[in-house]
Amino acid sequence: MISPEMQENSDEKVELEVDNGQNVPYTAFRPAQKRVIVFLVAIAGFFSPFSAFIYFPALDLIASALNVSIQLMNLTVTMYLVVQGVVPSVFGEISENVGRRPVYLTVFVIYILASIGLAVQNSYGALLALRMLQSAGSSGTIALAYGVISDIAAPHERGGYVGIAHVGFNSAPSLGPVLGGILAEKAGWKWIFWFLAGLSGSVFILLLLLLPETSRKLVGNGNLHATGINQSLYDKLESWRRHEGGMGVGAEGMRKAVLRFPSILPCLHLLLEGPTLILLLSNGVFYMKYSCVQASLAPLLQKTYHLSSMHVGLCYLAFGTSCAVASYGVGAIANYDYRKTAQSHNLSIDKVKGDAIIAFPIEKARLRSVWIYIFLSSTATLGYGWSVQTKTHLATPLIMQFIIGLAVTGIFNVLNTLVVDLHSDQSATASAAVSITRCLLAAAGISVLQLLFDAIGAGWTFTLISGMCYATVPFLWLERQKGWNWRLTKARPGCSTRTTIRC
Repeated sequence: MISPEMQENSDEKVELEVDNGQNVPYTAFRPAQKRVIVFLVAIAGFFSPFSAFIYFPALDLIASALNVSIQLMNLTVTMYLVVQGVVPSVFGEISENVGRRPVYLTVFVIYILASIGLAVQNSYGALLALRMLQSAGSSGTIALAYGVISDIAAPHERGGYVGIAHVGFNSAPSLGPVLGGILAEKAGWKWIFWFLAGLSGSVFILLLLLLPETSRKLVGNGNLHATGINQSLYDKLESWRRHEGGMGVGAEGMRKAVLRFPSILPCLHLLLEGPTLILLLSNGVFYMKYSCVQASLAPLLQKTYHLSSMHVGLCYLAFGTSCAVASYGVGAIANYDYRKTAQSHNLSIDKVKGDAIIAFPIEKARLRSVWIYIFLSSTATLGYGWSVQTKTHLATPLIMQFIIGLAVTGIFNVLNTLVVDLHSDQSATASAAVSITRCLLAAAGISVLQLLFDAIGAGWTFTLISGMCYATVPFLWLERQKGWNWRLTKARPGCSTRTTIRC
């Protein structure tokens, strides 16, 4: 992938390739296998946002049933986000050492048990504790998904696969509130959790049957044969069939998994890296905006337009539909931006082994279109706040929601993919660092949201949030302009984009 100019004096270049030039494909998984894997991690990741959104329309009903205030119900949302931020760092590190598959199965068992507990409890304390446990089960799935995609997708196609996975993640904002509103109003709020237990149980069976191990530390590029719990039931049956037929398993056994005591220190270490911190905080600001907009929709519409829980649930379709639709488009745009950046720097794309990111201006590629997304998302947030405060026609805040959904999907795709690109050797840990920053910022935002509404109103509250989103622009511009230089300098002091030939 390195240009002819960079190939000169190649004896002086930074050693970039782990395989030292061997013609080893980035992945041994076939395209059909990769599509199945991405589908599985997409539906698994669906549960993290879905569990949050299905809950929103029922907040008032649950508050009345348990005789508690909306402020206390908002605390359950805040604590859900806190756990959602911290737990992925633990599961992310475990997955790097023992494999993605065992961790997926573990978190789903936790989630199913927590959902059953929520369906049978009758007190606020139990609700709060079990929602935190449920969050612990679901929150790791998105960080794991980014890890899996980094395992199987080379950089030039990674943005597209992330976009496909986001279809699963981003369909939750439309489906969750609709189902939550219908179940809460027609069957009772406890049926929300029975539904989640049954649905997650079905997905657990799919993962048990079909999800292969992808961790590059254990199975390399997929050419090593997984064993034990790391091997899917389908692969076990195939191995047994081959053995019975005298064909053998056809692959060397996987590397030994190492179970270490989990720590959040690897994630915290990433927070100390300036370029990564810019991306994490920027992503966190937009996730805080996203969470505040969605958490506010049900109470604001019920108060302003006097809608029922079911009708409020239907109003979430505007945001959720745009997120799901945009997921396909932004993935294609991400791959297009990658190709255009390669062309502008006279670089070829290695579609077999994958490009060495240190020799590619990945910041310029990923952040090429982010400015459009930021403008649309931030401006629509401003419009959403004032349209609700001034009590315009209901269609106006819903149109703003639709635009926010389109644009924020692009922002998440760009920033999350770039963080994983920069730390592809510890992709699940990097994604967990994303979860820590964005969920803690979102929890802080939601914890003061009602106080801000009471003090300055929805209009000025979302003006403040929109201003915070616009404030990320100069930092992301700096990342795009200087990020490649920073990485080269870190790889070898004195090296820069101007001296890449000699580095």
